[in-house]
Order: sequence, then C-alpha cells, then structure tokens
Amino acid sequence: MTSPSGILSTLLAGAPVVVSETREDPADAVLFPEEAPFVAKAVPKRQREFTTVRHCARAALSRIGVPPAPIVRGDKGAPVWPDGVVGSMTHCTGYRGAVVARASEVTSLGVDAEPAERLSDPGVLDLVSDETERAQLAALAAEEPSVPWDRLLFSAKESVYKTWFPLARRWLGFEDAHLDIRRDGTFTAKILVAGPVVAGSELTSLSGTWLVRDGIVVTAIVFQAD
Repeated sequence: MTSPSGILSTLLAGAPVVVSETREDPADAVLFPEEAPFVAKAVPKRQREFTTVRHCARAALSRIGVPPAPIVRGDKGAPVWPDGVVGSMTHCTGYRGAVVARASEVTSLGVDAEPAERLSDPGVLDLVSDETERAQLAALAAEEPSVPWDRLLFSAKESVYKTWFPLARRWLGFEDAHLDIRRDGTFTAKILVAGPVVAGSELTSLSGTWLVRDGIVVTAIVFQAD
C-alpha cells in the first residue's frame, strides 16, 4: 500500500515524516469500535474513505513505533492522534493518504489532496480567495495553463487550516490566510488574524509545497517551530 513513488511520498521526501497512501480501498481496512459511530449513518463511499484513510494512518504510525489505536474525531472534526504524535489525513476520489511525525520533531502538519481539475463551480473561487489571489492565479494560468491553479489554492488553504487548528484550537476562514503560490512547487500563507504563540513567537505565516501528478493535486505543510 505504501509506495516511495506515491505523490505525497514524493512531495515530502526528506521531511521528518512518515507517509502512507493508496489509490484503492483495501479489503483488510477496518475501523476500531470507537471510530465506527462517526460514519454509521454515512453513505458507503464516505464510509470507505473514512476507513481507508485511518488504515493508512495506522500503517504510518506503525513505522514510527506507535501501536494501532483509534483515531476519532475531536473538536471541529479534527482527528485525535496518540500522545506524542502529530498527523494529517486526506482523501478524494481515487486517493487516500496520511502523514504522521513525532511531536518532538514536527510541531504541526497539514496535507490535502484534490482531483487535478478546475473547481466545478466558479463561484467557489470567489468564496475562498481575494482579488489579489485571483489576479495571481490568472497570471499563473497564463504561464502554465495545465495546472488547475484554483483547485491548488483551495487545497493549499485546506492544508493551512489543518496545520493551524491543532496550534490555535480555533477556526481559520479562507479569508484569514493570504496565499502566495509559486510555480516552483512552493507556497506561503500569510495569516491575517492573531495567531497562537508557538515556541515564544506569534504564528504569522506558514510555508508549504505542492505537486500535481497522476490526476491528483496535493499540498502539504510541515511546520517545525524553532
């Protein structure tokens, strides 16, 4: 299931994290009793996604010596990781992935995967971006039209939120982070609201990476506080 050539594995090569990812739902993927109630009334597709992404998470945890454990949904739906671990999970059509790390090495992390397609509703872009961001996307699209830049921005803001929430324990809206996306596979998010104090300093920005391959857009942030 885990492959060094997987898209998240490629994106995060060299980072102090462990990745587990898959393009299918393995038959041996099962939920812990504590997890099952969260999707008991969900449609089968949602149940498969929820189950497989936790199967990936447990595979990743085993590689850093953490025994299998339930990963339930906590405050605002965020996953609750075992003590001493930080992690992030993501899934979309045809892809599931999880990334974990020791909290002693990584302060927080966030990953997101999306289909490598333009946003189906053009109005969504107006909801998740400001005028400056949209102008930047237009310029990027003129230079590299094969990349779905609007979907990439959406994914990057999801990764920002997933990294932010474990540190701040409060909501961060799409409008609360201004993104600068670069063609070299990196992006920076400027936080526009008061941030949490991490390692003695207010969190004012986050930096991440992105990759588009095999029909999938992935973004990731591995935040290591000084």
